[in-house]
Amino acid sequence: MTVRIDGVTVLYRDRAALRDIDLTIEAGERVAVIGPNGAGKSTLLRVAAGLLRPSAGTVELGGIRLERLSRQAIARRLAVVPQLPTLPFATSVEEVVALGRLPHEHPVRGMRPGDRAAVAAAIERVGVGHLLGRDARELSLGERQLVLLAMAAAQAAPVLVLDEPTVHLDLRHQVEVMELVGDLNVRDGTTIIAVLHDVGLAAHFFP
Repeated sequence: MTVRIDGVTVLYRDRAALRDIDLTIEAGERVAVIGPNGAGKSTLLRVAAGLLRPSAGTVELGGIRLERLSRQAIARRLAVVPQLPTLPFATSVEEVVALGRLPHEHPVRGMRPGDRAAVAAAIERVGVGHLLGRDARELSLGERQLVLLAMAAAQAAPVLVLDEPTVHLDLRHQVEVMELVGDLNVRDGTTIIAVLHDVGLAAHFFP
């Protein structure tokens, strides 16, 4: 699915976090957003995901402006893996992954067999089955990021946005996360937009 950002400006009081940004990411592309701290990278992702309304300009997903889509409709089209979110209450690994199916659930019946199958498939694909039954708050940073990727895989959205998915991770988990992101792009054709702080990782995994 194509993501189009047209003339986007974001103002915080009198300061422009983004100014007149034009960007088109075609369906199936893999794009890394790199820059110094404070350059507006995370702001750009929030705008692209519909989490922040720009002061000017428009964002389109698949040719439809975000303001014309409900939050659920956006979530069916775009998944977000935030930067190391905190979990304020006890949540099992299974429950976190199952959150990916919320945009697809029946409003009355809840999760259907197809949703449960998607959750199971995502857990197997990402390789977090050994973490089932654990409180997600007790996981290491690397393990938690893998669980969030499993949630995104279960969501099965054609666009995946990631905000510094490897920050504070050891090298093994950095590589594991980036390989999984690449697999979603190559095997599923998922459009990838990722903010990265490591130029080496970006050069290797975003050719």
